[in-house]
Amino acid sequence: MRNLARITCLCITSVVAGLVASAAESATPAADGFRLATFRTDVTVPLGHRCMGVLPRKAERIADPLYAMGFVLLGPDRPIVVACIDWCEIRNRAYDQWRDALGEAAGTDRQRVLVSSLHQHDAPVADGEAEELLASVGLGGELFDVRFHDDAVRRTATALRDSLKDARRVTHLGLGQARVEQIASNRRVVHPGGRVDFDRYSASGGNEFHRNADDGLIDPWLKTLSFWDGDEPLLALHVYATHPMSYYGRGEVSADFVGLARDRRQRDDFGVLQIYGTGCSGDITAGKYNDGSVAARQILADRLYQGMKAAWEATQRTPLSRIDFRSTTFDLEFHEDPEFAPAALEHTLHDTNASVTDRILAAMGLASRRRQARGQAIDLPCVDFGAAQLIVLPGEAFVGYQLLAQQLRPDSFVATLGYGECWTGYIPTDAAFAERFNHDWRWVGPGAEPRIRAALEQVLRP
Repeated sequence: MRNLARITCLCITSVVAGLVASAAESATPAADGFRLATFRTDVTVPLGHRCMGVLPRKAERIADPLYAMGFVLLGPDRPIVVACIDWCEIRNRAYDQWRDALGEAAGTDRQRVLVSSLHQHDAPVADGEAEELLASVGLGGELFDVRFHDDAVRRTATALRDSLKDARRVTHLGLGQARVEQIASNRRVVHPGGRVDFDRYSASGGNEFHRNADDGLIDPWLKTLSFWDGDEPLLALHVYATHPMSYYGRGEVSADFVGLARDRRQRDDFGVLQIYGTGCSGDITAGKYNDGSVAARQILADRLYQGMKAAWEATQRTPLSRIDFRSTTFDLEFHEDPEFAPAALEHTLHDTNASVTDRILAAMGLASRRRQARGQAIDLPCVDFGAAQLIVLPGEAFVGYQLLAQQLRPDSFVATLGYGECWTGYIPTDAAFAERFNHDWRWVGPGAEPRIRAALEQVLRP
């Protein structure tokens, strides 16, 4: 997979121009037409709330607000909902709750609701069954505030429902992309002597070795998918693959540099809703270019903003003549180590001498184990616009999966959101498993790549 980035970079500009031109030549207006409704809700956690699920220092101040932002596509078939949320992760029952509520508000079913967390660390993790397990051992509220969560879901669903009456006609799709400079770098580095490790974390730029190591395998392109009514733009969805962290764990609540870039872009034109989504970036951070300073957050925000602006300026429109939807399911093996076995997780959950962090992690692991025992697989949805496809992959999928999706449709514009159903945590590629990638936030075992490849092949078929 390390060759995919080079291949993609060589052909991607000509691909966009070609597919837009061919679509424009062959497209005819849809008889029933399409409409677009947009919504945005403040979902900032209250002070005292835990962030990232396990951060020891709880929220002491709001640096900037968190939002749930999205849109509904309306046409001759059932509505399709896309929502990007400024939370760290939404998992298991909480993920189902979000999709069910938004689907009901839009008049559609769960499978046609694409929900993606942005994965900022100074933001909450929600997992309904894990919170119940914690409450059963006297740790209720340690993972997340259930009342706040339920209210955030309800308010977002209400905003979606209210937006439907103001839905706008959509006649064109816009496709644009631009290289983002000096943000993304791969966790994987080769140390002196040849040892391979994945230890270039989000703020590793203060370390000379990590700063000087090359970028590694990344996807340098920010993709912007936009919707238009004739010559009037209505919405822009920007997708880029990097962990969205400059610094975290200092008692702030923040959408971090990705939220700052999005908000700055919004101020350029308040008539066009700007939505940002995080791509597959389990192994991608700003670690080479970020030293964790306050100043670095603004620098990274500016670089991402410039990428958004450049992708917008490069946008080419094509008539929107079709919106197809496909979905499949797959499951992944649970972590192979004995400490992730159900009995071991139960023991940690009930062990009053264990740290709160370890007990929270055990509860999340048990919630996921129970999900699998119920036979509930992971959905992989695809919205196919003809000239472009929008998909959502689960958890912290590595960037190789995003590049794989593009390789499967090299003639098209494939935008990949990560951090869908997040129970999986990190999803390494076969190559990363072979190099012994491990982490306490990896809940899946080896063998993920062929299953995800098969699912991608199914939904991305022309």
